[in-house]
Amino acid sequence: MKAVRFHEFGGPEVLRYEDVERPTPGAGQVRIRVAATSFNGVDGNIRAGYMQGPIPVELPHTPGVDVAGTVDALGDGVDDVAVGDRVVGLLSMTGAGAAAEFVVAPAESLTGAPKNIPLADSAAFPLVGLTAWQALFDHGNLTAGQRVLINGAGGAVGGYAVQLARKAGARVIATASPRSADRVEAAGAEKVIDHTTTDLAAAVTEPVDLVLNLAPVTPEQLAALVTLIRDGGTLINTTVWMPAPSDEERGVRGIDLFVRSDADQLADLAARISTGELRVDVAQRVALADLPALHAQAGAGELPGKTVVLAPTA
Repeated sequence: MKAVRFHEFGGPEVLRYEDVERPTPGAGQVRIRVAATSFNGVDGNIRAGYMQGPIPVELPHTPGVDVAGTVDALGDGVDDVAVGDRVVGLLSMTGAGAAAEFVVAPAESLTGAPKNIPLADSAAFPLVGLTAWQALFDHGNLTAGQRVLINGAGGAVGGYAVQLARKAGARVIATASPRSADRVEAAGAEKVIDHTTTDLAAAVTEPVDLVLNLAPVTPEQLAALVTLIRDGGTLINTTVWMPAPSDEERGVRGIDLFVRSDADQLADLAARISTGELRVDVAQRVALADLPALHAQAGAGELPGKTVVLAPTA
């Protein structure tokens, strides 16, 4: 089968489109004929070798933690998934990824793909959707009527965070650049702040219950976000190389988010997509063989949005 792998850490040029052996599912696993994976920022960091501490991978490594595809074979003990099922999942970041024609995954990590969008497009939401869900509800305990500030709402995680928070009955304030402001407002933000021209502290005039930071801010900027939170509130930070600050005197918690695979939460997200409650945005679709060029595009800051990577078709 064809796959993209890297045999050493480095720039996009280390990615190779090559022939590898088709994997065999072990006990509790299924083999998936991949329809698509997607690009996430963590893919570039793992490839470059920046994440060997929190996310150690063995070389050669196949990237791609999101997967959408069709179950192709079952390992021993799998009885709740059938060959031919259309599934989505979030794979282990340390194991072999889905930038390949086939990948194996624990059956318990998968759920049925949404029925109202192309199967390949389903690869666009597992990592980013779960990150938004777990930030808002598992760690932020967001409830109806609360105020949440989503810093960096123009990206893929931000799009789901705005939609989910609004559907939960929260009041959403978001920061975004002019190119994404209309999309963020359409997703449900009641106030969109242009972070390129506006002082955030001056624009947020009433304390918020929760801040979700998705932006690559400086430590000083991250610390400033704490001052916008009411006593007893929470700051959730996704820039894992920068610890989330707290304010113990005011009871403000700082939490660093490490997303985890959760099939039940993924099933909830897929159901919301199937009913139209959640929208999946795909900016572009590229062939698996073009993954090195996609990594270069991302490294240059030129990605137009969420990108789905299509596996070769038989």
